[in-house]
Amino acid sequence: MAKPRTAVDAALGALRHRDWSAAELDCRLASRGFSDDDRGEALETLRRTGLLDDRRYAEGRAETLAGRGAGDALIRHDLDRAGIDRDLVDEALALLQPEADRARRIVERRGGGPKTARFLGGKGFSDETVAACVANPRHDELG
Repeated sequence: MAKPRTAVDAALGALRHRDWSAAELDCRLASRGFSDDDRGEALETLRRTGLLDDRRYAEGRAETLAGRGAGDALIRHDLDRAGIDRDLVDEALALLQPEADRARRIVERRGGGPKTARFLGGKGFSDETVAACVANPRHDELG
């Protein structure tokens, strides 16, 4: 495969496979040896054309992680690591099904108990959510 001639070409090659945050894509371009100016121009071009959008990335990534059983803390950590602005992270989390509902579905599948509580904690669910869902797995009892 030929080496991309421009930062835009390299970025488009990466975006062909999956969505990237601007910060992740900037790091990727830097690791490929592109200058600060070239990277900045490439990212701005991609933003202008709608090919690079941190809001879309945050919402999609949050939905994917939530679908895989992640709690809000794990999702927040993943998006922070990807360089997503805190306000966009908050907005993406607000669009998801409530954390307690996601945890409750896991408890219904796995059953309650300490093993499930540890599992939920490891998946980034808050201590309060874990305690409430494991102690009272039935939705109508949680109010």
